[in-house]
Amino acid sequence: MSLRCLIVDDEPLAHGVITEYAKDIPFISIVGHCYRATEALFFLSNKQADLIFLDIRMPKLNGLDFLRTLQHKPLVIITSAYEEYALESFDLAVCDYLLKPFRLDRFLKAVNRALELYQLKKQNVTTSDIEKTTPKNGKQISLKVDKKHILVNVEEIHFLESLGNYVKVWKNNEFLLTPRTLGSFETQLPADYFIRIHKSFILNKKYVDYLEGNTIVLKNGQQVPIGKNFRGIIKPLLNIDD
Repeated sequence: MSLRCLIVDDEPLAHGVITEYAKDIPFISIVGHCYRATEALFFLSNKQADLIFLDIRMPKLNGLDFLRTLQHKPLVIITSAYEEYALESFDLAVCDYLLKPFRLDRFLKAVNRALELYQLKKQNVTTSDIEKTTPKNGKQISLKVDKKHILVNVEEIHFLESLGNYVKVWKNNEFLLTPRTLGSFETQLPADYFIRIHKSFILNKKYVDYLEGNTIVLKNGQQVPIGKNFRGIIKPLLNIDD
């Protein structure tokens, strides 16, 4: 299996770095180079890409505005020198955010994440669509799984994990995959249970066992990372003492 990848960046050096890294990864195939987002629009109107490596600050049309114009979005990994666009990017359901300059090991982690999502989509793994009409203070949410509608107790959800254009809704050691953004859950789930602890994770506080470094360990042994921009609010909200 190979991911057809398009590089969209106004810096030739960035194209060189990604191309060089891709040589060592057998499932990555670079099929196009665009130096403007407007060029990428023309490319995608004629050819297909499974994954885009996308810069943000580019002339005429920036990367995020380009992403908003796409009706059928490929997987996207942001490659930017500016970290302030991270939250906005993840609200657009990007797969990962690479902060320039990035090393091969970080690049590999990002493309492995993209491959995982691509395989889930191709294999038609059971997906769910949590209906947006669910009241924020409701004790149950409706999940659409294939052609079935089931009710899940909110309290049974351990945490939610963003995965590109999808969110994993974890119940114990199993998850349901739903095509939604993490931000849409944040406004829906009851705040007395759930807290956002990372740009890619929302946690149910009742399942927390202990805090170790930058990781929260759950009672079932699962580990959830704490984002550096969220660490300051974690301890008081989880009633953890220094």
